[in-house]
Amino acid sequence: MAKLKITLEDLSAMEGAAVYNKEMFKSVTKVSIDSRNIPSGSIFFAIKGQKFDGHDFVKEALRKGAAAVVINNERKDDLAPINSAFVTVPDTTSAFGQLAGIWRNKLTAKVIALTGSNGKTSTKELIAQLLSQKYTVVKTEENNNNHIGVPLTIFDADEKTEMLVLELGTNHFGEIQHSASIAQPDYSLITNIGNSHLEFLGSRENVYSEKSALFNETIKRNGIIFVNYDDPILKTKTKNFPNKITYGFRGITDSKGKIILVSNEGKTKISVRYKNKKVETVLPLYGKSNAGNFLCAATVGLELGLTKADILNAVKNLKPVKGRLNVQIKRKIILIDDTYNANPDSVSAAVDLVEKIKIYKKKVLILGDMLELGDASRKLHEDLYIYIPNNKNYTVYTIGLMMKFLNTILQDSDVYAKHFDFRSELFNEINEKDFSNSVILVKGSRGMQMEDFVKIFEEKYK
Repeated sequence: MAKLKITLEDLSAMEGAAVYNKEMFKSVTKVSIDSRNIPSGSIFFAIKGQKFDGHDFVKEALRKGAAAVVINNERKDDLAPINSAFVTVPDTTSAFGQLAGIWRNKLTAKVIALTGSNGKTSTKELIAQLLSQKYTVVKTEENNNNHIGVPLTIFDADEKTEMLVLELGTNHFGEIQHSASIAQPDYSLITNIGNSHLEFLGSRENVYSEKSALFNETIKRNGIIFVNYDDPILKTKTKNFPNKITYGFRGITDSKGKIILVSNEGKTKISVRYKNKKVETVLPLYGKSNAGNFLCAATVGLELGLTKADILNAVKNLKPVKGRLNVQIKRKIILIDDTYNANPDSVSAAVDLVEKIKIYKKKVLILGDMLELGDASRKLHEDLYIYIPNNKNYTVYTIGLMMKFLNTILQDSDVYAKHFDFRSELFNEINEKDFSNSVILVKGSRGMQMEDFVKIFEEKYK
């Protein structure tokens, strides 16, 4: 199998590119934006970020063996002389994406791209783990899903890659369109449409408008889209889309999921029926949201040729993504780490899991602010009371400017509610109080650093 390479012609094809010292360039197989870990013989792109400017590390990259560098036009004279092949472009970030698109066209791998308001990282991991039973898979690592991360993941794929699973993130208009045009998906899905990023996108309708660019790009390529029919916006908006496969737990769908039971420990027994194949298993993952993520992943896997045995084998090794409904059975407590991010839908799903775990009656919710909700933030925080059972078994600790509004609402309920203005006060409360025989949820947006409170429980009840 011949190695895929980036050629001189590929570099010249980038918009506004001028190639210098062409005679010194040899085709390469790797691309890097990190001069600290640059593979010898690769192309180094000098990307200007919020904290660092890659142009400051061009000489270092060349010393470490970069075969060529790509720089912005205006930095050419600053960096002269460059005694190696180099390319000038109007904007290295844009050029980086363009070259990733060229590399993607060289790949024989099928590209599965996904986005959504909730569950996209967990679903990405599930799809990759299932497909790995049969195929050589490259996937987005961690949360590397933006205009830099998507190209980086594409460059990770090579001639041996059979399936490329890409997660696409957004919080501003146009980001999904940009990433999708580079990814050129053969298959795509949107996990759901929720209230995330309203500060920048404004409404659920706008969230759909932004994320649906992924579907549009897939349809252009005569690809297949997977549609979550349990999501009312997706169901309504995709009625006339061609080449779609529908899935859900409710109504008539191509792929039908059913939750058979939820154990006292909160584990879900689920069945998935698609194309005369039925898979039934107990998930090692927790919560109804993960059941939905698995239904989606199993549908993708079955469509792409996995057998029932393939999926069941994969299930044995499934693990939750860090900070996403990660349930830990500790000494005298059950601790749920859902600290990676938060919006109203994910809070609802997390509290639902707390309620379904029947081992302990006492429930403790430690909630930090949900960020990026814009003008709707106060109301969306207040409305969280709807999801919290109104009984004396519940203790709700809140922290953050917006969560204070939820605390005020809860004062009129049977729930014991306490708000903390300072992190140190909440730290002290956790350290001093006995939480034995409780189910404890810690949740908040990434910027609230709620994982720090998880660590206290882990140490206290190890």
